[in-house]
Amino acid sequence: MGYVHDTNMSQFIGPNCFHYKTGTWSDAAGAVAGTIVKKKSANAETTVVTIPVMIPSNSVALKGGYLRSIEIDYELLSAAATSVTAVINKVTRGADLVVAVVASQAFTQTPTAAVSDDQDQHRLILTLTTPFWIDNDEYVLVELTIVCGGSVVVDMLGAVVNYTLRV
Repeated sequence: MGYVHDTNMSQFIGPNCFHYKTGTWSDAAGAVAGTIVKKKSANAETTVVTIPVMIPSNSVALKGGYLRSIEIDYELLSAAATSVTAVINKVTRGADLVVAVVASQAFTQTPTAAVSDDQDQHRLILTLTTPFWIDNDEYVLVELTIVCGGSVVVDMLGAVVNYTLRV
């Protein structure tokens, strides 16, 4: 029997799979016709959006999903945010199914943080400095922190995870 080794896999993660902390969020039609978003109403606050990276993992070394990058699509409407920052966390499960270790992963960001907070449509690309295979005792969460002034409306459209699949 053969196996699959595809270096160009991608997985869309819809905005309803994200976790939204702080702010009033609602399901809405996107600013672009035919899109859906989670919309945060205008309010001066710092909000954290957590994105679960949902790709296959495997207990066998060098199998499953080899995570390379995450692209996050969002819009800052009405005004620019004060800042938009991202963190990629690899969470390793411990014995008895409790979280044992949360480790921040190094990455490069395109576009830079200096323009990620502009009033505009954005595709924030986070490319891991050292890509890795996801073990079955691990999962990955991306945290996006958006510091908003009183007139900033945020639309989260979704994310795309880029990885290699080997099964």
